[in-house]
Amino acid sequence: MKYVALLRGINVGGNNKISMKLLKETFERAGMQHVVTYINSGNIIFSDEGRSHSELSERLEQAIEADFGLSIRVIVRNQEEMQAVIEALPDSWTNDAHMKGDVMFLWDEINDRSVLDKLPIKPGIGSLIYTPGAILYSVSKEDVNRSGLTKLVGSKLYKLMTIRNVNTTRQIYKLMQENTD
Repeated sequence: MKYVALLRGINVGGNNKISMKLLKETFERAGMQHVVTYINSGNIIFSDEGRSHSELSERLEQAIEADFGLSIRVIVRNQEEMQAVIEALPDSWTNDAHMKGDVMFLWDEINDRSVLDKLPIKPGIGSLIYTPGAILYSVSKEDVNRSGLTKLVGSKLYKLMTIRNVNTTRQIYKLMQENTD
């Protein structure tokens, strides 16, 4: 089965630096097959048969700790789960000079529609959509600072998600489709 591993907090602001080439080798040593990395922010597409999401996450977190000495959380999504996110994502949403569009991938602890009520985002500014496993958020670039989104960073909730912009999310899904077993 095809999966993507989304690593939280690597190569951000010069912290938790990990080479994608070395990370690919770590995944292969951990038993993953057809491993492909995408950009430097910790997006790894791979295949595996027989292990659950939690088994894969645990195995990959342990391998990263062993090889890099870093305690990095890993969210695993299969191709069908990523397809559901893509289908929920409005086609008009982008991440460009006019719009900020993000996908907040959720750990199980907060993976519920009620998480929308806990976000520090001001009502009426931007658009929020819950889909199982993720929150989709879009706001005009001119409203980003007024939206309350910046208050999310550093919060307890923020530590239970990893964020990718909508362009990256679409490209990950495209790579999952192209990189067939």
